[in-house]
Amino acid sequence: MNTDEAKAVIEAALLSAPQPLSINDLRRLFDDSLAPDTIRALVDDIGFVWQTRSLRLVELASGWRFQTAPEFARFLDRLTGEKPPKYSRAVMETLAIIAYRQPVTRGDIEEIRGVMVSPQIIRTLEERGWIEVIGHKDSAGRPSLFGTTRRFLDDMGLGALSQLPPLEGAGSPTELPVQQAIEFEPTAEADANAVVVADAGLDDAAATGLVVPEAVPDDDAVVPKALPLPETASSSNPESDFLNPPGEPPQSVSDPGDSAAVSSEPRELP
Repeated sequence: MNTDEAKAVIEAALLSAPQPLSINDLRRLFDDSLAPDTIRALVDDIGFVWQTRSLRLVELASGWRFQTAPEFARFLDRLTGEKPPKYSRAVMETLAIIAYRQPVTRGDIEEIRGVMVSPQIIRTLEERGWIEVIGHKDSAGRPSLFGTTRRFLDDMGLGALSQLPPLEGAGSPTELPVQQAIEFEPTAEADANAVVVADAGLDDAAATGLVVPEAVPDDDAVVPKALPLPETASSSNPESDFLNPPGEPPQSVSDPGDSAAVSSEPRELP
């Protein structure tokens, strides 16, 4: 098999695979007869050819996969009719804290956010497959330490945590030595629920491919109570107040059942 034939086989596998393919996956196409360096060189050649097309070959944490170029997303959305999943601001803030400060405990998250973290928020992120318990803190109660998963990187279009956009105001990209040292076990599970998310407007989002789902009102936001209206002076006669508002001269009205005018001023009885 020559080089062009090998590239055609790899290209066909990547285009038809429901999930990213790693080097080991691609080597199995050739009964492990090709070295990892050879596979990587062939994949790089394929990616170069597709740079100017509507699909891009992207390297993620789990391997390589083809995905549509970002500029075509708005057109494809018209066919599917599906909207990106929306998560509350509380969920997105919790995910961001875990991604940038991991590993963190629930107490660490609450200290940073300044509010209690609902168990439902943690459960939502775990069910989505974006976070997991990666250990326990050596302190009283041994609280769980949370970190992001390989699927989080794949869904966000990242190959490593180092590709996260730097925090606003930080002089250098955020260092995450603890989580970056974690080695993920390869998985064969198909990622059929890849997320398509809307642009968050970050300066570094276009460069990294990281975009954030649109936030909706906070789950645990504190809603201020309505303040009472200031009291206004009023007379003891509501009917008089209605006829003669404060600051207005006395008014007279005519009773439909009586031809005599009714005045607010007293009159003598016979």
